[in-house]
Amino acid sequence: MTQNRARTVFLLAHTGRPAAIRSAELVVKGLLAAGVGVRVLDFEAADLPLPDEVELVEEASPHSLDGCELLIVLGGDGTLLRGAEFARASGVPMLGVNLGSVGFLAEAERDDLDKVVDRVVSRAYEVEERMTVDVVVHRNGDIVHTDWALNEAAVQKAGAEKLLEVVLEIDGRPVTGFGCDGIVLSTPTGSTAYAFSAGGPVVWPEVEALLMVPISAHALFAKPLVTSPDSVLAVEVLPHVQPGVLWCDGRRTVELPPGARVEVRRGAVPVRLARLHHASFTDRLVAKFALPVSGWRGAPQ
Repeated sequence: MTQNRARTVFLLAHTGRPAAIRSAELVVKGLLAAGVGVRVLDFEAADLPLPDEVELVEEASPHSLDGCELLIVLGGDGTLLRGAEFARASGVPMLGVNLGSVGFLAEAERDDLDKVVDRVVSRAYEVEERMTVDVVVHRNGDIVHTDWALNEAAVQKAGAEKLLEVVLEIDGRPVTGFGCDGIVLSTPTGSTAYAFSAGGPVVWPEVEALLMVPISAHALFAKPLVTSPDSVLAVEVLPHVQPGVLWCDGRRTVELPPGARVEVRRGAVPVRLARLHHASFTDRLVAKFALPVSGWRGAPQ
């Protein structure tokens, strides 16, 4: 049904999680009681106990968010990255509620649902832009694929038997070549995701940079590299070797035949994230990884 409320929020949830179903029910109930309309995808609504006031849309496209002021996403990292696809394409800010394990993209945890509803109702949130990357795949001089990523574009070997043979390039100049399991080309947001698992540095979100992190490279010089946000990073899959695969945010994939070239540069379109509070990234890092800080007394006053 269509509603005539002055404000509308889009809700995206991992309906395969019982916790997401319960959380969605609480969020919807709180928003509707405060006079804020809720819109949900039709195929997700079948798994959610929703009242008749909820607006249902059939098409999962950027236009599904037309007229919405916010996108609330309930789930783990995979669901949040799915929400980021909607957020980037529509320009609507995303507010993530973590129902998974780490959830660096999330702004709130499951226990904060009441606070989330209150902040949305009172518009007590700010919006920040997160850098993305645009990805172009070339073959024999032709563009054969384009994509984007919020976290990372990962060039990986296609099978377990042999290494992927690559040459790395930054700003049109070759850096080095080696055999490896793959290369992660990451944003600062993605530095706590796949790049972190591969041994890359943690980069604060407000730092504008691009990361190039080798995965299990057979080479003496295979260190993570941090470049200017205006640099162009490239990975060339050597000819006459096994093909590779390109993964963008772990969600979209395409095969990379021998001789393929993957170029990554700063994305033209950012992802907008809604922030509820001003907690430092340092505190978030400590909390997410349960880092030991006992004994800290702080700087002298």
